[in-house]
Amino acid sequence: MTEDEFEAFYGRWAGPMTGQVYLVTGDLHEAQDAVQEAFVRAWDRRDKLDAARAPESWVRVTATRLAISRWRRGRRAAEAWARWGRQATAAAGGPQPGGVALERALRTLPPRQRLIVALFYVCDLPVGQVAAETGVSVGTVKTQLSRGRAALAPLLGDRPGLLEDRDA
Repeated sequence: MTEDEFEAFYGRWAGPMTGQVYLVTGDLHEAQDAVQEAFVRAWDRRDKLDAARAPESWVRVTATRLAISRWRRGRRAAEAWARWGRQATAAAGGPQPGGVALERALRTLPPRQRLIVALFYVCDLPVGQVAAETGVSVGTVKTQLSRGRAALAPLLGDRPGLLEDRDA
């Protein structure tokens, strides 16, 4: 697919696909982001997309999968924050905003370590995926998780289950 063909393809399908993904997600902003990301990926492989083979199907499936993946990640993160908030409230013996102590504690960590700890504990990603997303080795992820737990322990107090050592 040439650049001109891709431009025409984008002009023809970006709007309708956004509407289709919006119907799946119920969130216009998320649909727009997913469709844009799908078209960026299509641009990177435009030499493999054949106008005769309905490339809009590939982009539609990619956009839908991106939206669903983001939704799942967001849901897992919300569940993790809610779980942490319930544990923190119970440990404190009364109501407190869920996640505030964890957010403050995380800010004390170096940026890379904070990212690794958040991806593993908050987003509930496996060690291998954390390594892939951060561009470091699995061993480095495990080291950063261990150091992060050690640094956060005194800040979070004795709250069982907050930073449990799950397959790290």
